[in-house]
Amino acid sequence: MKKNAIIILSFFLFPLGIFAQKDWSQEYAKRISESRLKEHLYFLASDDMEGRETGMEGQRKAADFLDQYYESIGIKTQRQIFPLKKLYFTDSKTEINGETFLFIKDFYFFSAKKTEEIKASEVVFVGYGIHTKEWNDYQNLDVKNKIVVCLSAEPVKKGKSLITGTEEFSDWTFDRELKRKEAIQQGAKMFIQIDQNYDQYMSRIKYYLETPRMTLDRTGSEDDEDLTIPYLHCSERFAEALLKNAGYKNLAAVRKSALKGKKVKSKKSTLALNVHIHVKREDLVSDNVLAFMEGEDPELRAEVVVISAHYDHVGIINGQIHNGADDDGSGTVSVMEIAKAFTDAKKEGHGPKRSILFLHVSGEEKGLLGSEWYSDHPIYPLANTVCDLNIDMVGRKDVDHEDERYVYLIGSDKLSTDLHKISENCNQKYTQLKLDYTYNDPNDPNQFYYRSDHYNFAKHNIPVIFYFSGVHEDYHKPGDDPDKILYSKMTEIDQLVFHTAWEVANRAEKLKVDVTNDFNNK
Repeated sequence: MKKNAIIILSFFLFPLGIFAQKDWSQEYAKRISESRLKEHLYFLASDDMEGRETGMEGQRKAADFLDQYYESIGIKTQRQIFPLKKLYFTDSKTEINGETFLFIKDFYFFSAKKTEEIKASEVVFVGYGIHTKEWNDYQNLDVKNKIVVCLSAEPVKKGKSLITGTEEFSDWTFDRELKRKEAIQQGAKMFIQIDQNYDQYMSRIKYYLETPRMTLDRTGSEDDEDLTIPYLHCSERFAEALLKNAGYKNLAAVRKSALKGKKVKSKKSTLALNVHIHVKREDLVSDNVLAFMEGEDPELRAEVVVISAHYDHVGIINGQIHNGADDDGSGTVSVMEIAKAFTDAKKEGHGPKRSILFLHVSGEEKGLLGSEWYSDHPIYPLANTVCDLNIDMVGRKDVDHEDERYVYLIGSDKLSTDLHKISENCNQKYTQLKLDYTYNDPNDPNQFYYRSDHYNFAKHNIPVIFYFSGVHEDYHKPGDDPDKILYSKMTEIDQLVFHTAWEVANRAEKLKVDVTNDFNNK
């Protein structure tokens, strides 16, 4: 071919090359609008929504708002209604050989059976209450129909867990249900855990204990709470009286023996322990709002990428509306705006290959209830769920950062190295935010990995990322209002979520679940 012909041909092909290489992820991420985020959040976090408390009128108004929004951008929604019970614990107390101990001051519980009284029974101290191949506190102990008492956490020597053999603690420290479930398996009548730093922890949870509690209503199912046993957490003062009157020397002595794995026997067979638990129940319902976009690839559209946020908050407390602009109004409007970017892409012929579920759950503030219900009753099979990108509190800045251009990432590497690499690469290519993994540390005392809705996907071995900006002075207070939100910061985080979701939804291979650690199979 002659030189001039080559030049002319190159002239016509060059623009076509540019067109073929257009970065559609960048194109649609740019459409995430700071002004629309602000507009939506000022409405969602207004006083008219009454704090969006689960099962209350404000939460229903917020759900209607989500329905109307998705209809406006061309996505049909589906309501997943789930049953709740609201529990009031009044006049609950415990008597040990005539000495009275009070609810909250000396002991607490998060859930309980119907109103009941537990009379005198034999008490068995079982060390840390752990049963594994490495450590078995129940070996040669008969606890059937007895009250089981154990220490919290797990045995540690020279900074290393005697369960894991490393500086990282096991699930026996972090999962509050494992020890109770083991006690049930062993046939116990009741389970009591002695909490370390009881007063310090109580200062953080007192509000939740003083107000009515909500739980999922599983009446008639295998998970019905009426099939469980009473489970108390107690202070050291309560524990000293309990153990002493049950025939043990004292708390210090049993704790020392427990660390060595030695069994401690009681000198008494029974204890005059009277537990009075009084429960008043109110039945409620709440809603998850699901907006589903079908993928474009016939071979991949059965696989679903979930982008989630909870839209409930804590309602009205002492006459003050808690608007929850950051928690989690910021995540809610973020999902809405990310959905708008994806619908624009689809309308213009560039829709994702895989399907995307924009999932707005409620009940998060009451214990991740809506996401738990969804993961137990999935509308789209969990086997086909590729990952969950969960956005919860991305609108403010915490005291540990001067520059607002950061985001905490939690869980990205817990189950899938693919997802973690995609997240890192998308940030490096597009947003260049500071990715802070402080709260991703398994030993971080805040344990945020377990405290938002992504966890109910992770426990089913579905890869997750939790996007979070940290706690601030208005967390769960009336001052969490939309005028304090950093909208440019939120926009950039949303763009990172969008790019990550775009890559996951369009890549040839499904994310591999290739990481095994203490967070799996809980």
